[in-house]
Amino acid sequence: MSEILSRFARNVREITVDADGVPLSGLLSEPSQTPPRAVVVAVHGGGMRAGYFDGRAHPGLSLLELGAALGFTVLALDRPGYGLSAARFPAGQTLAEQSVTLHAALDTFARRHHIGAGFFLLAHSFGGKLALTAAADDAGGRLVGLDISGCGYQYAVDPAELPHPHSLATRRLSWGPLQLYPPNTFAGSRSVLAPMPEREWGEAADWPGLFPGIARRVRTPVRLTFAQYEAWWRHDEEAVAAMTGMLSGTRVVLDRQPDAGHNISLGWAARSYHLRALGFLEECLCGTRTAR
Repeated sequence: MSEILSRFARNVREITVDADGVPLSGLLSEPSQTPPRAVVVAVHGGGMRAGYFDGRAHPGLSLLELGAALGFTVLALDRPGYGLSAARFPAGQTLAEQSVTLHAALDTFARRHHIGAGFFLLAHSFGGKLALTAAADDAGGRLVGLDISGCGYQYAVDPAELPHPHSLATRRLSWGPLQLYPPNTFAGSRSVLAPMPEREWGEAADWPGLFPGIARRVRTPVRLTFAQYEAWWRHDEEAVAAMTGMLSGTRVVLDRQPDAGHNISLGWAARSYHLRALGFLEECLCGTRTAR
């Protein structure tokens, strides 16, 4: 595997995808020898950018490198209000609006690239909310699966008193013990941090009320991962049962990631998590074949 990864190590490039007139910046990695088996669309959390999924603090942590090495295209997009689209939407978009923009971007990407079996959304934190909303809006059934980390249903902090994502109060919530991350993580992470748009932040407290209606419309298989040191969300048995019970229209898999904080994809556990996520994608692909 190390030889495979080294061959694909720098097969990551910047990309701009048109979403019905909205430019979404991001990163793209594609298999160089064969057409992709599917497209992994990586959706970052609040206050981050697409580079969250291209960890450079230690070899082997990048989802973009790993996914391409295993035969998948990986498209990590800056969500609306981040990157190039920040000029168009300085205050950001609501989840419902972001879902429309994301689907428009996927339409454009599908017209210009091979997508194999379809799109698999791999999302983190606030990006998980968007992934679930996009799945609820997936009338065409082109999403083959969702893999979501760091996103629950009930906050572990008072929703009315949510701290700003870049405040001192969030460091423990977002990172957990510092030994969970390679030494260069925090210096390198400055390039993937970004201001959280006002409308996005304002809607954050509404999630427990929005989730039930969204969950009822999801038909795409979902895998939920909670890190050992997850602090933003309740992930005890009662809270998880309530969340998965609302996703009654589809298959739901629950996983726990040991030795990880909320920002799993930047920590030592990133490779383990990404392999598990891509393993779930393999299960989803197998399911689509056997259902024919």
